Amino acid sequence: MYICLCKGITDTQIRETVLNGSATSLGDVQNQLGVGSQCGGCVESADQVIQLALAQLNKPHVMEPMAAKLFYPLLST
Repeated sequence: MYICLCKGITDTQIRETVLNGSATSLGDVQNQLGVGSQCGGCVESADQVIQLALAQLNKPHVMEPMAAKLFYPLLST
């Protein structure tokens, strides 16, 4: 799913940046991917993806269903 429309950044790109260890904060992701550097409308969503990915690093077996409910609530009902 696209998180930053201005830069064409997806949740997968953000998640991979965190999971591969090259980012641990919104600032890191902004510097690496450019997310939130134009209109800023995606900053909150990007931060949510980052927080979920960081949690997944700690508990990988429990995060996928939770992430699906947070980001795709209509599909999980």
